[in-house]
Amino acid sequence: MTHPTEPIRPSACVAASDAPAAAQRANTSAGSGVPRLPSRAIFAGAQEVEIEHNGAVYRLRQTALGKLILTK
Repeated sequence: MTHPTEPIRPSACVAASDAPAAAQRANTSAGSGVPRLPSRAIFAGAQEVEIEHNGAVYRLRQTALGKLILTK
């Protein structure tokens, strides 16, 4: 398990082969069909996570006021 202030590494995330199953379990927003994930599922107790997208790493963090900040 990672330390609460340490970003979750890919080994702690959903494996790519599990992604379709995870997407099927995700709720969808009303009428739009867009998958909706609760933030607690993304953060898993951490304040910050790293997201790899198209070869770049982004950081998504929660502020003390409960807002989300995404930075590259």
